[in-house]
Amino acid sequence: MKRMTTILLAGLASFGLVATAQAENVTVYTAGPAGLIEKLSSGFTSETGIDVDVFQATTGKVMARLEAESANPVADVLISASWKTATDFTRQGKLVEYTSPNAKTVPDFLKGPGYVAQGISALAIAWNPKSNTPRPNDWKDLTKAEYRDTVTMPDPAQSGSAYELLAALTAQKDLGWTLFDNLAANEMIVPGANAQALNPVLQGAKSVVFGAVDYISFGRIAKGESLEVIFPESGTVIAPRPMMILNSSKNQDAAKKFIDYVLSDAGQAMVAQTWLMPARSDIPADRPLVSDLKILNVDPAIDRKATLARFHKTLGIE
Repeated sequence: MKRMTTILLAGLASFGLVATAQAENVTVYTAGPAGLIEKLSSGFTSETGIDVDVFQATTGKVMARLEAESANPVADVLISASWKTATDFTRQGKLVEYTSPNAKTVPDFLKGPGYVAQGISALAIAWNPKSNTPRPNDWKDLTKAEYRDTVTMPDPAQSGSAYELLAALTAQKDLGWTLFDNLAANEMIVPGANAQALNPVLQGAKSVVFGAVDYISFGRIAKGESLEVIFPESGTVIAPRPMMILNSSKNQDAAKKFIDYVLSDAGQAMVAQTWLMPARSDIPADRPLVSDLKILNVDPAIDRKATLARFHKTLGIE
């Protein structure tokens, strides 16, 4: 009987160890640079001993997987490329209310009761200095004759950030839809999503991207590509990447530690190394920061479907 009791106690102890180990895992679903989440996960595990399981994909695929797993949730932390995901999930009561102690220097507009920015990207003009065109300073410069048939733009129907830029610019009194009428008259093309708009400029077939994702362009420059990122004088839109802990998480303590790590000095330095703007205002980066940009707001009441329809008609897109 004594031997049986010993075995039983040993078994219970082993079960406890397994349960503890499982509790010290965290699963992160992320839409963002694969290299960044790999560095963050490795650094976090080295510092805490907590393993990180990662699913990295486009925003659409991440959201589809969350929906497919809704009856048996897997994700603990979600990092989205869309700020609207965070505000929608907050309204739907899907998030754990948590404020990291490392979020003190994150500006108020980049955090909420259940979410905080990991980093921020912005849209810009990406110009090839080797093209036979002058350096542009503003969006409307690209309507000039010097840029005829040399400008590309990501399709706002395929790029959420490009849609926000479209919505913001058409709401400006001094730009409005006239800007896009003139771009269409100047033969701007809309070949597809962000990569499809950038590639012809890198290859020299076109000279400039209207609405390039800045961190992607900075990354290509770092690899030796002929490109310059220009933030227009009249302003642009930013795209904060919110982090949030889902209230369906079974590992909320580990999830909170992960958020803390991403917002730590080391974590935010990794964000800056991928050419995103850090969420924390006290972390330096070798690129313009939020405080350096004129930021345009997007009215959430704008009719997205009607805006896209008018854009496609203006640019002659079927």
